[in-house]
Amino acid sequence: MATSSSKIQTTTRAQVGGLRRVVASAAVGQFVEWYDFVIYAYSAVVLAKLFFPSDDPVAGLLSAFAVYAVGFVMRPVGGILFGHHGDKRGRRNVLSAVILIMGLATVTIGLLPTYAAIGIAAPILLVVCRLVQGLSAGAEAMGSNALVAEHAPRERRGFFVGLSYTFANLPAIFAALLILGLTNTMGMAAYGEWGWRVPFLIGGLISFFGLYIRRQVDESPEFQEIAVKDSIQSAPAVSVLKYHRKALLFTFVVAALAGLGFYTLTGYFVSYLTTSVKLSGNEALLSNSIALLIAAVATPLAGAWSDRLGRNKVLIIGAVFSAVAAIPAYMLAGVGTLGGAVMGQSLLALALGIFFGPVGIAYLERFPASVRFSGSALGYNLAYIVFGGTAPLVATWLVAATGNLLAPAIYTSSLAAVVALTLVLLPRNASTLDTYTEADTK
Repeated sequence: MATSSSKIQTTTRAQVGGLRRVVASAAVGQFVEWYDFVIYAYSAVVLAKLFFPSDDPVAGLLSAFAVYAVGFVMRPVGGILFGHHGDKRGRRNVLSAVILIMGLATVTIGLLPTYAAIGIAAPILLVVCRLVQGLSAGAEAMGSNALVAEHAPRERRGFFVGLSYTFANLPAIFAALLILGLTNTMGMAAYGEWGWRVPFLIGGLISFFGLYIRRQVDESPEFQEIAVKDSIQSAPAVSVLKYHRKALLFTFVVAALAGLGFYTLTGYFVSYLTTSVKLSGNEALLSNSIALLIAAVATPLAGAWSDRLGRNKVLIIGAVFSAVAAIPAYMLAGVGTLGGAVMGQSLLALALGIFFGPVGIAYLERFPASVRFSGSALGYNLAYIVFGGTAPLVATWLVAATGNLLAPAIYTSSLAAVVALTLVLLPRNASTLDTYTEADTK
């Protein structure tokens, strides 16, 4: 009996240790993915001057945000490409390749010569790097979340995937504080000349560290099971389009609000506060960091809440909160004080955290293991093209075109209301990864 008990304890410790490594590898991957996109957004004003010189600062900023959006064009391609191999050859090895590609693209941006040095080739090379970043980012979130979900205990999957997703919020805090420290240490002139490169080079180093961690984790038990049963799909994306269209629609709808909410807060709001509200750069970065810390705390708590209450109910609560809070949040932020900026963004961040908590696991639970990577990545990335990557560009254009600082809030509130209504009307599919089979959606 003692030997048997000892074996059980050893197995349990091994499983816990394995889950910790999986969550850590997913967390670093999430961090790198969002950091690469956020650091570009936070550097948009500087990049606009260096790569898109123009007499009109708004035109230069719009050009920089357009390149930001270009990265999202490749995300569905990356989702299909890496999702295909992830569903056929396993999650772990594919995710190792993804984080390596991401790191190399980010380092390259940090080393690029500017327009003054090589002319039109500079923005072209920047676009190429953004396309490569988009290709890798298209696989990271859903692939790493799938790895976590398939390792985690059934009754706590919402919490563990939410915990992994928390690291999507932390890069913005880290990036904001890093830029704040650099600009105050070296001065804005030096930062605009060469200091902007440092955050991109750091992002590359973090990705290589993530690659090391990722190589230490085990393959997903559920993928191993379908491999043993010879249930691997020859063309996962085709199967998704043929048998899982409702799941794809659900993923697109939910990801639309998640993408708009996240990239408005992390990709647009600092520029909004400095260019439209006329706050200082320090105040904009500090207030944004405080708000994102709130989102980081709320995300795993909402994920755990969804383990008890159900995914759809928490998603609906988050969507309704986003619809109601958007306009008051922008009004507070538009007052022009640090306190107003903190309160306004904190409202948006709390709504985002509640919605983000169950969103990662909700995507995955709609698809069986044989097409989970491909299906969730395709729906997620299509929505992020339309609503995520364009968030800073559309918001900047809305303010410039209407002269109304609340125009982006009306856009966010309207989309959140549509998503909440759609979630209420959409029929609910299976609730756990364990009970979902191919037959459920045929």
